[in-house]
This record gives sequence, structure tokens and C-alpha cells, in this order.
Amino acid sequence: MLFFALNRSDELGRAIAAAGGFAVSSHEEREFDGGEHKARPLISVRGKDVFVLHTLNGEAGASANDKLCRLLFFLATCRENGAARVTAIAPYLAYSRKDRQTKPGDPVTTRYVAALFEAVQTDCVVTIDVHNLAAFQNAFHCRTLHLDTAQLFAAEILARCGEAPAAVFSPDGGGIKRAELLRETLLQMRGGPVDFGFMEKRRSGGMVSGSLFAGDVAGREVWVVDDMIVGGGTMLRAAQACRAHGAARVHLLAAHPLLSQGAPALLDDPAIDSITVTDTAHCPELAVARLGGRLRRLSVAPMLAEAILRLHRPRPDDLLTGAAADPVEDF
Repeated sequence: MLFFALNRSDELGRAIAAAGGFAVSSHEEREFDGGEHKARPLISVRGKDVFVLHTLNGEAGASANDKLCRLLFFLATCRENGAARVTAIAPYLAYSRKDRQTKPGDPVTTRYVAALFEAVQTDCVVTIDVHNLAAFQNAFHCRTLHLDTAQLFAAEILARCGEAPAAVFSPDGGGIKRAELLRETLLQMRGGPVDFGFMEKRRSGGMVSGSLFAGDVAGREVWVVDDMIVGGGTMLRAAQACRAHGAARVHLLAAHPLLSQGAPALLDDPAIDSITVTDTAHCPELAVARLGGRLRRLSVAPMLAEAILRLHRPRPDDLLTGAAADPVEDF
């Protein structure tokens, strides 16, 4: 087995390798005039089970397009040089939000990204807390593995909240299933009651509206969960609504901290007691400085390391990986 972590994902790559007890394999990336680039493995991939990590959020100096293109080229290079199996690990998968047509002529970009991975003969795509799970699974014809942060966040809630009255809350109708999964996981871990709530959100012409609020949050530690935080407006709106309905404290949870430039100032609001994210994307320094101790970061490295090892050596009774692929005997 070989594990590569492309530049800008190398910090997470080292953490995954340490958690899994395997090495990060050597590769080279070079930049050329005009914005072109190349990347290649520095060891032979022939006959190997190859895993390539690159998280596809845009950041200063590297757009989502840049990262996606670089990952695709590297996957293709491994396949062309004889890799037995190639798995893409994209903790944050770019363009997963554009999963349907909302206006005439709209692109369904999730499906086009899937076609790109398939075009370079990717065997499996692994991601975490994708925006729309059904759309993700239906877009790909190659194998996919979706990991969620429910256990990671439930353990965090249990450690910080204990037996205090708690509620899990979705900031919009589209995230109800995600919030329900977290609530069910927390129920199994702590045994006591966990309340649930959600609110309505309608978006039109860049404006957000909707007044429906469902659930009893009064006197409770409320955990508002979403797949990502970008501008911060959706989460702030939910936090303020929970406060208005009597929440004792409000905490935000999101797998992907895709924080825009204005997000830290927006989230620095007295309605929000804490914000917990993961390392699927690098937190901007502005956010770290502005939010200070209220910003908490958990690592997805252990869950990704476990997924890699179980994909490399699948068992027929493994509910995570199943028996869809036979082990690759590296030589």
C-alpha cells in the first residue's frame, strides 16, 4: 500500500499516517510559468494499492479548481504507471453543493466532477460529510465511501456537556437528516434524552428568509450542526433564534471550516458560545485570531486512517467497506 498527500494537504496527511501506522510516500510537485504544474510519485506505484489525499477547498494561492485538477492529474499518473488500484481521498469534495438544477440551464456540477474522477479511472472516492449524500452516491459510477462526523461530534458533546439537558438543532430543513444522525449517535453514547429542533430557511436572490422554528430548546445546551460554515450567516441566524427561544448556551458544529473573509466577524457574536470544526480544511488565521478559544478543532485523521486500512484489507463482514473490492497483494 502507498499513501500520498499532495501539497496543501500534507499536514493532514502526516496526521493520517501517524494514526494509521504507515508512511507518507514521496512525491514531487513542480510549478511552471503560465500557471501549469506537474506532480509525480517518486517511488514505483506498479502493482500497488494507492491512496491519494487532497482536500478540495479553495484557499489563498490555490482555488478549488487548482486542487481538483492537481488531484486528477496525480491519480491519472498513478494509474498510467501501473497502480493496481487508485483511491482518491477528498475530505472536502469541491462542488458537492451544486447537486441539482435550481434555475433553467443550471449545471449539475456534482455529476460533472464525478465524471472527471471516472475519466482518470479512479477506483474509489472517499469523502467526509458531503453536502447531499444521495446526490453524491447517485453521481458516481465508481465506488464511493462516505464517512460522517456523528461519532466524533457526539463524543465532543458528551465530554463537554455530560448529563446536562441538550438538544441537537439543524439550521435548515436540508440538514435534518444530518442532525438526526448526530442526535441518535449521542443518544446511544449517553443514554439520556436528547431533544431535537430545526428551523426554516428559504433563499431567494441572495436573501434568506423563513420564520418556522420547531423544537423545545429552552434551558438546554443547543448544538447546531451543519456540514460546513462558509459565510456564517446560516449558523448565526440559527444561534440567535435558539437564544430567542430560551437556549442556555449555543454551540456550532461543522465538519468543513470553509470560512470566508467576513465569516469570523459575523461569528464573533454573543449568541454563539463555541464553534467546533474539523481539519478537513485549514482554518484561516484571521478566524483563529478573531474567535480565539471559542474555536475548537477536532481531527478526522484517525477515521481516515481506519478507512484506508479497512479499504486496503476489506473483510466480507465489514459494514464500512463491505466486500466490494478484493485485497490488493502489493508486490
